[in-house]
Amino acid sequence: MHDKVVIAKRIFIKAAWQFYDDHGETVDPRIFVLLNTIHESGKLTKAADKMGMSYRHVWNILKKWTDFFGSELVELQKGKGAILTPLGEKLLWAEQLVNARFEPQLISLASELNLEIHRNLTFKEPLLKIAASHGYAVALLPEYTNKFKLSLQYRTTEEALKALSNRECDIAAFHLPTEIVNPHLIEIHNKYFKANTYKVIRFVTRTQGLMLQRNNPKGITGVQDLLGKGIKFINRQETSGTRLLIDELFKRAKVNTTEIAGFEDVEFTHSAIAAYVASGMADAGIGVETAARHFGLDFLPLTTENYVLVCHQKSLKKFAVQQLIAELKTEKFQNAVLGLAGYKPFHCGEVIDLEDILPW
Repeated sequence: MHDKVVIAKRIFIKAAWQFYDDHGETVDPRIFVLLNTIHESGKLTKAADKMGMSYRHVWNILKKWTDFFGSELVELQKGKGAILTPLGEKLLWAEQLVNARFEPQLISLASELNLEIHRNLTFKEPLLKIAASHGYAVALLPEYTNKFKLSLQYRTTEEALKALSNRECDIAAFHLPTEIVNPHLIEIHNKYFKANTYKVIRFVTRTQGLMLQRNNPKGITGVQDLLGKGIKFINRQETSGTRLLIDELFKRAKVNTTEIAGFEDVEFTHSAIAAYVASGMADAGIGVETAARHFGLDFLPLTTENYVLVCHQKSLKKFAVQQLIAELKTEKFQNAVLGLAGYKPFHCGEVIDLEDILPW
């Protein structure tokens, strides 16, 4: 008698907000869809269409939220449509910022749950473990794994390299600068890499730059302008690869970071930086172009990076690794990468020696 073959479905996790007051009263969480549509279109009718509700129903949701907070979230202007009040804007950007901030942790947790499900199945698909620095292109990979199971864990660059060195993952995914190299980054790589041991699976290039408020009202043209009065910056955390890039950019521009307002304030993802700037809490941040475009920000390119996949040379023989390489070379996957602003599938899927891509 044969065991029953069971193929596991993928589990996803999405954060949800629940508001309640000291009396335990709650309100409809669909307010965020409503606020976002009004922010983008300026029309309550379009919000009703998007939510599949009548205008009256949407209006009642809005009224309940107004009563809940004791303050208006939306201002209706005769002949001009609708705009968000300051409270409405704050609520909308708070939701987007929190989602952006915790997205990597939620994806990693979902990956752990999927891995546990996989371990308890009678039939086990080939498994590939990737420890990755968070990025938009690597986030596409779970959609291209029909012939193998992918465990994707988001880690800092050093954590990913350590996991690869300790054989805790099959692939470490991270970004390498093409021209602006921080000495500490060299130290990190030299700490974990041994000559003639690892191979690089080329993946994508991406553009990093200044994310600025729409229409650049402060007239920022470079990192030197961040020293200007009335300009606030939002930084990345010290353990991130982008923070190493930021520190090197400012060092080369001879910018005294102690004079930059907000330099000590940090966020943990490119999306969170973009959401922070879009909310008006900062005038500028540094991150990838994709995040800037997603939040409707202006973008000033500063440099490009190679985002690569690195594995032990023996791992290239694994079925799951071979299948991944095959997927990277498909037109479908590369077109998906081209759909990300500032990303290009540069020699995607080509296998080279690690030493051939290091910029030092």
